[in-house]
Amino acid sequence: MNIIIPMAGIGKRMRPHSLSVPKPLIPVAGKPIVQRLVEGIAKSSMGKSIDEIAFVVGNYGEEVEKELVKIAEKLGAKGSIFHQKEPLGTAHAVWCAAEALIGEVTIAFADTLFSLNKSIAPDGDAAIFVHEVEDPSAFGVVVLNDNKKIISFVEKPEKFISNLAIIGIYYFKDAAMLKAEIKHLLDNDITRSGEFQITDALQRMLDKGLVFTSEKVDEWLDCGNKNATVYTNQRILEHLDKNELIHPSAVIEKAVVIPPCFIGENAVVKNAVIGPHVSIGNGSVIEQAIITNSIIQSHTVIKNNIIDNSMIGSYVEYVGTSNEVSIGDYTTFS
Repeated sequence: MNIIIPMAGIGKRMRPHSLSVPKPLIPVAGKPIVQRLVEGIAKSSMGKSIDEIAFVVGNYGEEVEKELVKIAEKLGAKGSIFHQKEPLGTAHAVWCAAEALIGEVTIAFADTLFSLNKSIAPDGDAAIFVHEVEDPSAFGVVVLNDNKKIISFVEKPEKFISNLAIIGIYYFKDAAMLKAEIKHLLDNDITRSGEFQITDALQRMLDKGLVFTSEKVDEWLDCGNKNATVYTNQRILEHLDKNELIHPSAVIEKAVVIPPCFIGENAVVKNAVIGPHVSIGNGSVIEQAIITNSIIQSHTVIKNNIIDNSMIGSYVEYVGTSNEVSIGDYTTFS
């Protein structure tokens, strides 16, 4: 099976954190968002091997591309890099990796994580991952018939027709039909608000008789902004095994760690109270601080602070204040 990860967006809602690193590579509970995404897909794929992971990126640079390839290789897959030079919609983003649209394919947009406590076993031609939401008017939704098969896709319905929101993950038993329908959209300039939308390609597939099923996820986690990402960090920490939480090289002296917390490689925590729901990245130093429900990235120094519901980047020095903050990489604040 191949996986295609469109991730070329610039992540405006995650600034300042996305100014120095692409949003999908921001760590949550010790791993980049995109790594947790592909691991979740692999876990839900009935033990099928992942042959290739195709990342559709913007102008991120060679180092980021190498890191993405390594993420694929950790799952035993080939990592491939494709570029989307301008934001022309979801279907266009997938088309940028058209050569990976072969056989079984899962497409997953990289700003979302999910929890699914089962392996998917679609009995149709394709499956759309969905989650029940209270207000479907802000989402694309699927409409089901009496046999629980999808009969239509509706973007941001003004009247209630379904509360099953599309979370941005799609599985295809044979991606050749999807490839043909996206090509049709591009060749005939079929757009919505100037963008080529994957739901238009899916609707054309439905109209031609392909069978779509829905796969309802147990939890849908967003990483679109600081508060959402901090909450996602909290939920992931609650599901990690104990041996994933505190690295053996971490130094904890005269400190209280209230679980669950992630403490990375060579991190130092002294004379501090940490947790619950705190992630501390590799090489960071925390002294004389109280930190709850926050993400601290790598190689950051925090001293004499009380911090809650915060997100602090890498290579930050933050001393002597008490706040709820969102601080990007390479910042000194005292």
